[in-house]
Amino acid sequence: MNEHTDHPSRGKFPLSFLWVGSTVVLCALFILASVPMAAAQGRDQETKRYTSMLQNVFDFIRSHYVEEVDPKVLYEGAMMGMFDALEDPYSVFLHESEMTSLSENVIQGSYGGVGLYISKPVGERPDGKPPYVEVASPIEDTPGWRAGMQPGDLIVEVDGEPTDVLSLDEVVSRLKGPPGTSVRLLVRRGKKLEFPVSIVREVVEVPTVKQAMIGDIGYLRLISFSVMTVERTKEALEHFKAQNYRSLIIDLRNNYGGLLQSAVGIGDLFLEDGVVVSVKSRISSENAVFNAKRSVMVSPEIPIVVLINRGSASASEIVAGALKDRGRAYLVGEKSFGKGSVQQVYPLDTTGFKITTARYYTPSDVNIDKIGIPPDREVLFPEFTEENAEHLNRLITDNRIPAFVEENPEAGSALVDSFVQELHAEYSIDVPLLRRLVRDEQNRTVIAPVYDLEYDVQLREAVNILRGGTYGALMRTTKTLKVLQEEADSEDDTALAS
Repeated sequence: MNEHTDHPSRGKFPLSFLWVGSTVVLCALFILASVPMAAAQGRDQETKRYTSMLQNVFDFIRSHYVEEVDPKVLYEGAMMGMFDALEDPYSVFLHESEMTSLSENVIQGSYGGVGLYISKPVGERPDGKPPYVEVASPIEDTPGWRAGMQPGDLIVEVDGEPTDVLSLDEVVSRLKGPPGTSVRLLVRRGKKLEFPVSIVREVVEVPTVKQAMIGDIGYLRLISFSVMTVERTKEALEHFKAQNYRSLIIDLRNNYGGLLQSAVGIGDLFLEDGVVVSVKSRISSENAVFNAKRSVMVSPEIPIVVLINRGSASASEIVAGALKDRGRAYLVGEKSFGKGSVQQVYPLDTTGFKITTARYYTPSDVNIDKIGIPPDREVLFPEFTEENAEHLNRLITDNRIPAFVEENPEAGSALVDSFVQELHAEYSIDVPLLRRLVRDEQNRTVIAPVYDLEYDVQLREAVNILRGGTYGALMRTTKTLKVLQEEADSEDDTALAS
């Protein structure tokens, strides 16, 4: 998590709000649907009865409970209860800190801070050390990065307060602050090195895009869909063009979503005219169709492979679904998460709430909620067996891999291979999995590479498709989500009939 915790479209926008794909934009007004008079009166009476009972219970608790109760506590409890009753994981009450985090991460795309992704263990660490806050990664070209903070550094104190007794949110609130102000850290690196660091806060942009060249292939990783994603993607595409890229990989794995407008803006860069996504509500005036522009930034001649997995959700599924349905990209990886609903966020003083108001549909008019998008070619990482899980639990408890990396920070492939074979003999865990676990631990102590072809089997398959000369033939075999859904329904009907 970062310090506070992983473009307008051309559709018709209701004036009272902006649509969002996974989380949100702030809105100012409620829109009430018109209903037949008799039905409305009946519902009004029922609503008055229940709201009156809620008020009576609220007042009764305030007056009669054995101890004095903060009205804010009762209010927030009642709000959480109402949204829990919807049994919708995406409709929730938002506390003040959650509203602030939402605004900074998705809507504003920036915040005042030092630019560190941090984490904190729950309970004691496996190695028995105090549960200090740990730097997962500094964000490049931020105050924390320029101060020399490294992945794996422990933040022992923040402005003189030990972090082992603070919650992660409390540490986050101390790292954040107005640009130009400073925060003092006590940092522990390795077993013995401990030193103070004073960092002056700046406006930090939440990163949403990473890029690299894999030979003549442009590799574009979209981390989330914020207000900055489209602009940063354009910059990446300009870089690829300057490098004479011949094909493109768009990595949407573990992208939880973000702003619908951002997803539509990304679709714009690859699709010539036509539907990117449509939104359907039970209030007809709130329905909308979002279309791409006539011009594109990426030529139709550029082959595209999109990577998805079970962590690809919402806005990332909008992009994957649009490129698949429009025949613009070949999908590789695993079936996506399946979040086809649209939420709005409404502020209430310093708190607020997020509520599902509609569902979105791909260009072939399919809603993938709770279904997901299947890849054109499935490529899976090795799954853990129950036996593997038992051995892996023992390996983690023994803390062997972190201890090895700490003792051998510059370990080369020969030393790693020898260590992996030793672990394989002792724990009976597959060698490829052990190599990946060691690599993941090594990446915790350095700035992780943008991509890793050696261990990323899904990315490697995407590269093979683009270099193997089969892309055109493969694209001719792909089907829209509508056709796939109809085939699945037909198979279900056949199975029931038999």
